[in-house]
Amino acid sequence: MTDQWIQGELPDDVLVELQEAKETLEHHGLAERLTELMGAPITASIKLLPSIAEDALHSAVEKSLQAALKVALRTLGEETPNGKPKLFSHKLMAGLSGAAGGAFGLSTVALELPVSTVLILRSVADIARSQGEDLTDVKTQLACLEVFAIDGGDEGDGGDDTEIGYFAVRAAMSKQVADASKYVLKYGVSETAAPPLVKLLQMISHRFGVVVSEKLAAQAIPVIGAVGGALINSYFIDHYQELARAHFTVRRLEREYGKLLIEEAYNRIDAARSTS
Repeated sequence: MTDQWIQGELPDDVLVELQEAKETLEHHGLAERLTELMGAPITASIKLLPSIAEDALHSAVEKSLQAALKVALRTLGEETPNGKPKLFSHKLMAGLSGAAGGAFGLSTVALELPVSTVLILRSVADIARSQGEDLTDVKTQLACLEVFAIDGGDEGDGGDDTEIGYFAVRAAMSKQVADASKYVLKYGVSETAAPPLVKLLQMISHRFGVVVSEKLAAQAIPVIGAVGGALINSYFIDHYQELARAHFTVRRLEREYGKLLIEEAYNRIDAARSTS
């Protein structure tokens, strides 16, 4: 570490990377993007969802994250190829899966969402690897799952306990991630229903479910159909691809310059804006 890093000064190109990452991590939400696509606020559509949709949502989110956890712990280190992230191919497959959801409505969420979630996870892992992460490391595998607990656009809306900043989300999850990592390292991955893993998934599920509800609200609009469902799902995976790129950019910078220095610089970005 050089003297300038010790003094808390980062190169300009690093600050630019960090600012771009923060723009994505805390200011680009799925609801905003879907509102632009649909021409109407998604929050209004969420209120119109039938009460049965809430039960279907919770069940589908739980099932999807369980499937993603199994993939994360059992196959990511073996199956993720080298080279540039294959963002388009993952997006295309997610779009095809979303077409079924758009054509057949909420009744397909239990089948469609696990498929989309696993596709997103594989794309997230691909991005992680491209940023220098070791996918054979349990902590990295769980860091891929952490992406589902991040939602750009959290800041500024108020009134929801999911609305906390990026580093606050990571801090809130740190104990669950550490406990889950210790469990897997000690006992292996044969039992994904173990308490440390369940607690981690519960925390992720709470935040992931908010974003999924926005997706379902858009797909529930009668005129959407198969084409709209595919487009919405492509937005869905693109949303998490962008979050993953920003998340693993921050983690790469932390490895290079130290977590404390990067977090301090990240927080100063807001302070600089508020005084400008």
